[in-house]
Amino acid sequence: MSKRKSAKHKLDRRMGENIWGRPKSSVNRRAYGPGQHGQRRKSKISDYGIQLRAKQKLKGYYGDVTEKQFKRTYQEATKIKGDTGQNLIGLLERRLDMVVYRAKFAPTIFAARQIVSHGHIRVNGVKCNIASRRISIDDVISLGEKAQEMALIMEAQSLPEREIPDYVSPDGTDKVTFVRVPTLDEVPYPVQMEPNLVVEFYSR
Repeated sequence: MSKRKSAKHKLDRRMGENIWGRPKSSVNRRAYGPGQHGQRRKSKISDYGIQLRAKQKLKGYYGDVTEKQFKRTYQEATKIKGDTGQNLIGLLERRLDMVVYRAKFAPTIFAARQIVSHGHIRVNGVKCNIASRRISIDDVISLGEKAQEMALIMEAQSLPEREIPDYVSPDGTDKVTFVRVPTLDEVPYPVQMEPNLVVEFYSR
């Protein structure tokens, strides 16, 4: 299992945005970048730099996705008919850990990955501990019996800062159905994501 080696909120500060929309994000207190040079005047960013930032922000939002996994997902998106940027978002939102996060079974995407890895999630009634598993339309994702009493999950379900999106249909507090692949406009990102720039980055 891959691990994020750097502090999570360093990404927030480097981007200058609260990319997960969390109240505890350090960017809410320090709106400049990390490190001793974080407060220096920012120089003009090149087109490549803009595309790179868009890629880092989108990849970072999905947690512990490695560069290899992310690029492979992009390559899959190019093979699907239609807009590559939209296809990329659709594939990322179909990850099991992301559906768990959208269902409010976890307070953060990192916690969602951990809950899946520890075997607390069922897909169509069968235990699955693979966070990157691709969910299909009409798949039912539910909590295991022990997970329903976990304080972390009860905390997530009470979070006021986000709602369950329309493409994830809840059935009580312990079960959801993935009803359709979302478009970019339907995904509740706290900040603006630009998958078109990610496509340009990989197309260079």
